[in-house]
Amino acid sequence: MAAPSGSVNCEEFAEFQLMAAHVSRDRVIKNCIAQTSAVVKSLREEREKNVDDLTLLKQLRKEQTKLKWMQSELNVEEVVNDRSWKVFNERCRIHFKPPKNE
Repeated sequence: MAAPSGSVNCEEFAEFQLMAAHVSRDRVIKNCIAQTSAVVKSLREEREKNVDDLTLLKQLRKEQTKLKWMQSELNVEEVVNDRSWKVFNERCRIHFKPPKNE
């Protein structure tokens, strides 16, 4: 995601790179969580119908683990977002104040 001009100022960086990157990563992670949640739900339903299928149980556990990783990644993304805004504010506070809807 590049800023529209050749030289990047604080406002362009905040608007076109920092905000857009955070929104994009957040959207992708949430989309992955939604898809994996749907898979886990369907596997649980299948598991209820066929309790003795160990392969199904193994697949369910694998998908549940993947879902937990993605949920923790969302928490990591929040920390990264907070830290990057902190650094941005330290470096650009004299030149630009970003809007409060971060």
